[in-house]
Amino acid sequence: MKNVYFLSDAHLGSRAIEHSRTQERRLVNFLDQIKENAAAVYLLGDMFDFWYEFKTVVPKGYTRFLGKISELTDSGVEVHFFTGNHDIWCGDYLEKECGVILHRAPLTCEIEGKLFYLAHGDGLGDPDKKFKMLRAMFHSKTLQTLFSAIHPRWSMELGLEWAKHSRLKRENGKEPDYMGEDKEYLVLYSKDYLKNHPDINFFIYGHRHIELDLMLNRSTRMLILGDWISSFTYAVFDGEHMFLENYVEGETTF
Repeated sequence: MKNVYFLSDAHLGSRAIEHSRTQERRLVNFLDQIKENAAAVYLLGDMFDFWYEFKTVVPKGYTRFLGKISELTDSGVEVHFFTGNHDIWCGDYLEKECGVILHRAPLTCEIEGKLFYLAHGDGLGDPDKKFKMLRAMFHSKTLQTLFSAIHPRWSMELGLEWAKHSRLKRENGKEPDYMGEDKEYLVLYSKDYLKNHPDINFFIYGHRHIELDLMLNRSTRMLILGDWISSFTYAVFDGEHMFLENYVEGETTF
């Protein structure tokens, strides 16, 4: 069997990332190096820092990344794209033009006899009331229609600056460190979900920008994928074993 890869949180186009062009090239190099050995690639959200599709207009940039995932799908590699809290406003462009399989909600699927629960992770057990309110607003069809009425010159500027501010207001521009098994809300959510879905073998999330590999019980493992801003981490499943790895430029073994 060929490998299945999981990664998230590149936040391509972020104005808070100084090395954004180098970052995109590094991601594209990684995808290029795994393409011959990949059965599927799961992109678990926030691959873009802000993505908003209008009916006939899509955001400027990302040509190397979009071209590479199009190359992968053209060659028969499944590319699954999960919307995150920064790129929830996807229409059908990525599906029609790049051939990705788009997911707007958590997905439970079987891969080589193992059951996976896959999600970006935003909104799952997070107790932050302000974030819940913003998330509900961003998912509102009415507000999306109103936002679409703004000329892209202004709406894209607003979105990119909002995303930049959101990152820079955090200490050192980073998410909080791992809070511990008894406080990390994705861990608590997974444990609670597992009570009614005991057959899940792997929970895999993005969103938190931390690397976590945790056994929830003897047969269930949970991973948080880190990011492609500073960690450049990914998970790879070879049909039997799961590994959480760091991509090093020039690495040849996948």
